[in-house]
Amino acid sequence: MHIIRYRKELKSEWDQFVANAKNATFLFMRDYMDYHSDRFTDASLMFYKGNELRALLPLNHNIADSTADSHGGLTYGGFILSNDSRMGEVTEMMRLTTEWAKEQLHAKKIIYKPTPYIYHLQPSQEDLYALFAIGARLTGRSLSSTIDNKERIAFGQLRRRKAQKAAKEGITYKEDNDYATYWEILTGLLTEAHDCRPTHTVEEIELLHSRFPDNIKLYTAYKAEKMLAGCVVYETKKTAHIQYIASSPEGKEKGALDGLFKYLFENIYNKIEYIDFGISTERRGAYLNEGLLFQKEGFGGRAVTYDIYEISLTD
Repeated sequence: MHIIRYRKELKSEWDQFVANAKNATFLFMRDYMDYHSDRFTDASLMFYKGNELRALLPLNHNIADSTADSHGGLTYGGFILSNDSRMGEVTEMMRLTTEWAKEQLHAKKIIYKPTPYIYHLQPSQEDLYALFAIGARLTGRSLSSTIDNKERIAFGQLRRRKAQKAAKEGITYKEDNDYATYWEILTGLLTEAHDCRPTHTVEEIELLHSRFPDNIKLYTAYKAEKMLAGCVVYETKKTAHIQYIASSPEGKEKGALDGLFKYLFENIYNKIEYIDFGISTERRGAYLNEGLLFQKEGFGGRAVTYDIYEISLTD
């Protein structure tokens, strides 16, 4: 097996492999990965056995920290594998990666973020064993809240009551393209509550939606013609990842978010395998936002972790 560093001429081959891999999502398509290519030095790898492409590794090089990161611009990363990948191959790819990062990038460590199992189309945790085998350290564990639709847990009492209030208020729901108005609500909430801004600017999320209209969607709640609440959903083959959740003060008072989630769960995402609310932690899991977690658990979400491993290259 040998490695080729990704270059733009290989985009079609990369994307075709992602489309058929057992543990990939659209986030690994180059049109998603490269939208912020100005912020990261790409060092992604392609693994071949002879002329056959066997795996991919989204990777960037943080020169200042002498670090290879899989991937600094993505929520999760790790090896992207074909359906017939086996343990021995992944063990070899892990060895080749550490050697390549050390020799070609002069990296002192690799930061590796495996794709959580809720996004796997087939069992695909070979990389976790390979990490264990080479002595990688678990350095971060973020807590997400996920609904398994096969055994969905009912809304808690508070969430049910607020959804009922939204129904009495005549709140309506729809898939929306008015990202600009929604980003004003979202930015206002984040600025007031957390003194921060959304990771994506409105221009970036509109660009990504234009590239992936079947995967990135905005759902909103209205009272008459006034937008009150919403969320962005990243749709993958098995999982709907709900993020950028926000409500205006009036929306909170009227239970607009609770009604929106009831609508989504019963009408839009009632057949998908998982609904993931994303993480309720900061600083690689060191801080747990208990209020945010309480809300997500009230909708029936239960724990799934997003892990971060560190592979030392200096031993």
